Amino acid sequence: MKIIITGADGFIGTNLRVRLRELGHTDVVRVTRATESEQLTDALSSCDFIFHLAGVNRPKTEAEFLSGNAGFTDRLCGALAASGRAVPIVMSSSTQAVLDNPYGRSKLAAEERLRAYSRETGALIHIFRLTNVFGKWARPNYNSAVATFCHNVTRGIPISVNDPAAALRLVHIDDVVNAFIACLEGASPCADYAEVSPVYETTVGAVAEAIEAFAESRTSLISPPVGVGLMRALYSTYVSYLPAESFVYSVPRYGDQRGMFSEVLKTVDCGQFSYFTAHPGITRGEHYHHTKTEKFIVIRGRARFGFRHIETNERHDIFVQGGEGQIVETVPGWAHDITNVGDDELIVMLWANEIFDRSRPDTIAMKVSA
Repeated sequence: MKIIITGADGFIGTNLRVRLRELGHTDVVRVTRATESEQLTDALSSCDFIFHLAGVNRPKTEAEFLSGNAGFTDRLCGALAASGRAVPIVMSSSTQAVLDNPYGRSKLAAEERLRAYSRETGALIHIFRLTNVFGKWARPNYNSAVATFCHNVTRGIPISVNDPAAALRLVHIDDVVNAFIACLEGASPCADYAEVSPVYETTVGAVAEAIEAFAESRTSLISPPVGVGLMRALYSTYVSYLPAESFVYSVPRYGDQRGMFSEVLKTVDCGQFSYFTAHPGITRGEHYHHTKTEKFIVIRGRARFGFRHIETNERHDIFVQGGEGQIVETVPGWAHDITNVGDDELIVMLWANEIFDRSRPDTIAMKVSA
């Protein structure tokens, strides 16, 4: 299948090209502002599918709106009609097509030309009236406020929000590309207008606050909830703007005669991750909890986990070798300790179900070998 992408070097076009490559599409023609008219006509005469993403949204004059949006679409459709082939087209339009402004009028005119092409040839078309698209590779100070916020915050540049309460509707680039691919593969219903979902309803202030919190998490070690929905997409976008020298950061490490301890990551409602080391013969822990629970995994070395019930004095020992992938859980009401019973440094990673709170530590000292 020969696929044409107009605007192939833009934000959406670049992400789409990558996905098509992943899916095994090798005959993809990239149409950009540098493409000669003859090259475009030749490609249109033999293509099987078109993603029409080219457009103008930041022109020097209003006339460029019509020439870059409606005008280029007219050229595209005219060349296709002249070739006598009904080629399916996915077009990226804008929600502003319903507004009476130069940009909106030019996008609406482009849509109407595409619908006329469909009526004339019987070609299938999918018009996506996209709202604010965000994600990796969007240009700051051009494509979206999200891109600008991410670029600035990752570089320590202040961001400006005129109206924090201003409504903002967002769609993530991965969801846009998925919707486009569904049209290519015939999984999307054939209709003039197609939709991308989900559309995230938020505010400019909420987005700015979230992005600034991502930066602060490297200091506080408290990660916002970034596993699903808008926060997942925003965090992925934020990280994609990090300069290469900022791919790494350090966390505090605390050492004493026993070894090292470091908190790695904390969450708002799912606890925290840490790791510690222990020299041969060293015992760590020697306490119990009422409610707090923990999971330990030995990365390197050999450990003995000792347990004693604080009321019945029942004893239980567990020996774990690093690399075995065994998880040892601490149990409320049981004092526990961890001893390095090997010859090498012991390295243990642990998760606790809550962030350590010095005012309410729920950690009561008690030796296991009483």
